[in-house]
Formats: sequence, C-alpha cells, structure tokens
Amino acid sequence: MIVRLFVVSCLVFFYHEVSSEPLTFLETVMRLYTKTYPEIQILPEYDFIVVGSGPGGAAVTNRLSEVKNWKVLLMESGGEQIPFSEWPLIVSYFQLTSFNWGYRAEKQPGQCQAMVKQRCRWPRGKGMGGSSVLNYMIYTRGTPRDYDRWAAMGNPGWSYDEVYPYFLKIENMTIPELRNSPHHSTTGYVPVGYNPYKSQVVDAFLESSKYVNQSTIDYNQPENYLGFSRIQATTRNGKRVSSYHAYIEPVRNRPNLHISLNSQVTRVLIDSESKKAYGVEFVKNGKKRIVFARKEIILSAGAINTPHILMHSGVGPREHLESFKIKVERDLPVGENLQDHITMAGLAFTHNTTELFNYNTMLAQAFTMMYNISKGGGMGSIPGGVEGIGFVQTKYNTDPSYPDIEFIFAIGSLAADSGHTVRRGMGITDECYNQAYKHLEQKNTWTIWPMLLLPKSRGRILLGSRNPLKAPLLYGNYFQDESDLWTLVEGIKMAVNLSRTEPFQRIGSKLNPVPLPGCKQYEFESDDYWACTARQITATVHHMSGTCRMGINEDGTTVVDNELRVHGIKNLRVADASVMPILIAAHPMAPIYMIGEKCADMIKDTWSQGENKVEIR
Repeated sequence: MIVRLFVVSCLVFFYHEVSSEPLTFLETVMRLYTKTYPEIQILPEYDFIVVGSGPGGAAVTNRLSEVKNWKVLLMESGGEQIPFSEWPLIVSYFQLTSFNWGYRAEKQPGQCQAMVKQRCRWPRGKGMGGSSVLNYMIYTRGTPRDYDRWAAMGNPGWSYDEVYPYFLKIENMTIPELRNSPHHSTTGYVPVGYNPYKSQVVDAFLESSKYVNQSTIDYNQPENYLGFSRIQATTRNGKRVSSYHAYIEPVRNRPNLHISLNSQVTRVLIDSESKKAYGVEFVKNGKKRIVFARKEIILSAGAINTPHILMHSGVGPREHLESFKIKVERDLPVGENLQDHITMAGLAFTHNTTELFNYNTMLAQAFTMMYNISKGGGMGSIPGGVEGIGFVQTKYNTDPSYPDIEFIFAIGSLAADSGHTVRRGMGITDECYNQAYKHLEQKNTWTIWPMLLLPKSRGRILLGSRNPLKAPLLYGNYFQDESDLWTLVEGIKMAVNLSRTEPFQRIGSKLNPVPLPGCKQYEFESDDYWACTARQITATVHHMSGTCRMGINEDGTTVVDNELRVHGIKNLRVADASVMPILIAAHPMAPIYMIGEKCADMIKDTWSQGENKVEIR
C-alpha cells in the first residue's frame, strides 16, 4: 500500500507539471488497482432488469434480489468503480475522467457566459455507482414541506410522514451525538457522518451563524431546517461510499443477481398492441444485443439518460419523436420540467490562518495526504473542500420556515488548484480565470457557493439524433424566470456580508477585489454587478431532476404515476431523480435512495399478490 501511494503521489506531481491532460494516464494507472469480477454470461431472460447503478438503481437492485426466486439483471453503461474515486478531496479531478458522461448544455442567452463556448458543463456519473462516484457526498433529506408538496400534487404515499421510514432504513449514522436520536438510524446501508478533518475556517463559518440570526443545526431532522452545519457526508473512515459500495458490493455474489457492465441501454422494447415493455436493447463491446424481462424493467439511468432512453423507445412528445421518425408508443411530456440547483461559483475570499490549502501545498503533501486518506483522515477526507452548509432565507422568501438559498462553504476556491481541475470541470475560460483568479493561486482562500434552492425556471431535454448513442440536447433555461436571478443575487450579497462578520474578520477574510472581465462595466458589489457574475459563472450543482415527472395521468404534465409506473406502458417503472415533481430544497442523493427503496417495496407488493409468498433472503 505504501509503495502504491508513493507511486501515485509521484505521478500526480509529475503529470500535473508536464501534461495538460494528466487524468487519462492516472485513470489508467488506477485501473490496475481496481477489483475486478469474472464476466457473467447474460441470460436470455430475467424477472427484472434494472438500468443504472446510481442511488435509485442500486437500492432497487439490492432489494429485488433479496427475493431468492427472482432473477435480477443490473445494467450499467460504465465499468467498475476505481479507487481514485474514493478520495473525497479530489472529487473535481474525477469529473475529468471517462467516468463522467461529459454532457454540455446548449448555448443559451444570459447564462454560462464565462464558460467555453458559453456552454455549461453537466457532469453525470458513468460507472458502478452512477453519479454517486463523482458528487460531493452531501447527504440531505430535505424538509417535510418538500414531500408534502409532492403528495398534494396527486401523489398519495409520498408525504413526509410516509417517506420518513425509508430515510431511517437507508441510514447508518456515524456521528456520535446523533446515533441515538429518534430522527436517525444506525442499521442502513449508507454511512452518514462528519469528515474526520475540520479546518479553522469552517469553525468561523459555523460561528458566524449567530451573527445572522441563525444557529447550528442537524439539518436531517424535521423540526428546524434553517441554520448552519458541518456537512453530513456519505463517507466511511474518510473515504467515499458510493451507491455501489453501499448497496451492490455487499450482495454482489447473490446467485440470482447478474451485473452487466459497459452495457449502454439504447431503448426499451415495447409491444405496440399490448403496450407492454418486454425487454431492452443495448450495446456491449460494440455489438447490439437484446435481453428480455418476464416481469418489469426499471429505468434508473438518471434525469438525463432515463428520458433519453424513453424517447428512443417511443415514449415522449409525439411531434418531437415523429420528427426523428421514431414510432410513438405513448405521447408523454418526457424530458420536460427539467429543474436544477444553480450557483454563482466565483466568490473567493482570502484568509490568514496557518492552514495551507493551495496547489503547491497539495502537491508537496500529496503522499502524506494520500496516506492519510488510506488511513481515513487528514485534509484529503474533505469532499472537494466542502465542509459546511447553511440554509437561509432571502427577502424574497414568503415562508418563514423554509429556505430559498443554501450556502455551500468550502476551504479553497477556483484558484486553490491553480486552475488545473475545478475551473476546467466547470469549463471556465482562460480569459476569465487568468484575469479574475490567477493572482490567488499562492494564497489561502475560502468560498461560499450560494445555491438557488427553489428555481422557478424550467429546462428541457430533447433528442439530438435518431442514433441513441448520440448525446441529447440539454437546455437549462437558467434565469428564464428572472426572479431566480435576483434571488441568487440576494444570496451572493448575504454570503459577502457573512464574510464580514466578526468570526471571519478574526482570520483576516477579504473578498477578492478583482472584477470578472465580463462585468467591469458595473460598479463592483452593486446588484447589477452580482447579476452579471451570476450570468457569467452560472454553475450547476449537479441536481438535475423532474424530467419524468410523477403525478396523475390526467394532469397532462406527468410521465409516471405515484407507483412510478410509466403512464400507459405496462411493466415499466422509473426510479431516479427524474420522477421528482418539484426539486427538494436540498441535495437530492438521499431522496433518490429513498425513491429506490420505496420503488422496490411497491414492486414486491405488486408481484407478491399474484405469486406464492415472496421469500426474502
């Protein structure tokens, strides 16, 4: 292990210094240390086929394969998860590998203007664990209001009281002071805890809460959701725990569970007369293949790929499908209602603590940091530098108990890695970075990303080609509703004001005074200036959802019913973020796990009624 860490540390240093594209090489090296499994022989038919191994698909797969006499096939477009992804600090590096689908939203006016070709990057995970291998591991359930709104929109069974037991079922709380809380559980598959390492700067963030009429809270309990906290993350001993590690790896050897990797599902096979889904078409090793399902197919490919697969299967907006000469099996608003959490990712503050967190320091300490990660500690255990979050209200919010902005606090900034990965992952141009951030590279910095929690703008996903292997067209429509822009501006101003509270002033915090090159025409720190920055560095927080909206069929805006069954198509369900009618005011990983768990129970209820008693292993 020590030799391995030394070799990787040297490679990190050497290839960052001499190569502009080091990640492909490092990814190849890390594959040498990836645990592999024998290739399975895919059967002609299974009881259930699950497409996608993210939090929703992993939970469904685990629970369905509990039934000994059900044969379950899990299909994943990517390969095995590699150890590289388990190191929390370098999460942004992983977004530059082949484990990211590499999607880019289409160019639209008034957003992403400081990005290359004015196109936002939309990272999505490709490999075992789906997007849980490249997210920031932040575990938030959301508020009771989030789920009560779902239920009120024609979705019985989805109120907070009804989904709450699933959150307990998921969780293995490791924070000592919360393990005995009635709002937490220690029996689930997903470990939830604090990072082993805590910086001096996050202490200032937490202390600053009282200067803005907030307090420190446990944001995963239902009574109070306004306040600040260290992040509760899906890590174990300082390492990432993806949905693969949590739900699939422990049960991978079940004899009734098969896993087919590097298998890109291109469409669901639907009988045009019976409107019954009976199999999937997929591409593996360059060859098109088919596998059949006796009972059901569950799409858990995510808010981009699930609607993409459905539309290529003939389920989607009639006129759009017919324009590509795709036979329409069901006319549904697939791909509409796209919602996302966005931020202005360009705030940067310097500080004068003794904790060094910049590129040169990280390179100099690469071996030490990787060793600490292997032992479950040190600065390397911080997920992408993110240490804290705060739920706050702007002046535009009319609900006294519900936040509309989330502060994502991180040690470091766009310049912390000298522009090698974070800004590349976002697609920020050289002009913007060099003029506004390069001077910060040798300084200690921290940042807050103010995240817009309740976006009113809605995007969409469209096909870009009749070829299902071609990427879809992605339209965020950010700031289409201008109130989103001004709410985000207010969040930016609140973050700057927070930096001027006494706890931050004790560590010498100062706002980066250099304006963005595209906003120099506005008075620095004016509302118009901040609005300009939001349109320049418009960054997704990777929370795309809602593209297969759940609700009653008669509504005309929905794709699945309250049991996640696709309207008008038998034996086909969806279990991922795409079914969310409204995006929750939090990070969606925890509710996606919940959706997967609940979907599995609904499937068991459906099929146990027509069979002998379901025997759970």
